[in-house]
Amino acid sequence: MNEALLKPPWLRVKAPQQERIGEVADLLHDLNLNTVCQEASCPNIGECFAGGTATFLIMGPGCTRACPYCDIDFDKSVRGVDPTEPNRLGEAVSRMGLKHVVITSVNRDDLFDGGASQFVACIKAVKQVSPDTTIELLIPDFCGNWEALSLVMKASPDVLNHNIETVPKLYKKARPQACYTRSLELLEMASRLCPKIYIKSGIMVGLGETDEDVFEVLSDLKLNGVDIVTIGQYLSPGPRHLPVQRFVSPEQFQNYKEKGESEIGFLQVISSPLTRSSYHAGEVRKLMQRYPR
Repeated sequence: MNEALLKPPWLRVKAPQQERIGEVADLLHDLNLNTVCQEASCPNIGECFAGGTATFLIMGPGCTRACPYCDIDFDKSVRGVDPTEPNRLGEAVSRMGLKHVVITSVNRDDLFDGGASQFVACIKAVKQVSPDTTIELLIPDFCGNWEALSLVMKASPDVLNHNIETVPKLYKKARPQACYTRSLELLEMASRLCPKIYIKSGIMVGLGETDEDVFEVLSDLKLNGVDIVTIGQYLSPGPRHLPVQRFVSPEQFQNYKEKGESEIGFLQVISSPLTRSSYHAGEVRKLMQRYPR
């Protein structure tokens, strides 16, 4: 199966509210900020922008890795980080009135700390202008630099997210510069360093894994301290990217959710064809009230 085939009806996205999308896009342009919504061609951009939310992409837009499933541009040139970016991001959070903000980044393997210090600066900037906003970080693996991870955890985000992305047997094909066990180690260490912080991860399906593979990954995530999981359908951004191997039905996504919560024991599993790692991320505020730490 490949992306040339017609997508099933459950993958159709409703037409967004163009006026609200324009307002958010104009603000982002005004503050010279990137979002993963735009750079990674997220199918939910209309819904999220219309709702006044966005996932901020710092230190980009170019990434030092070239994962063949991802639509973010590859850029291995040596470049620094913009010291004004955290304050501009904080201003966007304030102007948008965000109750929950997601901050992610491209991989910056060219930086000595993988960009950890820029994440910390962004946390501080958001807390300064909007102290009641909950903060979720979606971080790279920092090439296994656990001092960088510790620096981020000490800055006390409310949620620490690192996506496992796919099953072990597909890493060489889908994530050639990443390591499954290293990502698990990051999640376990984050959970151990700061037990009060909610740990989150996500996986795509449709790259060639089986349902049994998915449940094995979910078990691994639970064993390594993960509280929240997102599961969504992989959609190939274009002909240069990995093709879709299968379209998973909404019923199977519901099965992932039910087993993940009732049998494996996650606090929350967000699972649907259009789920992405920061889709409806603000719902974590309700989760934090239900399971306080």
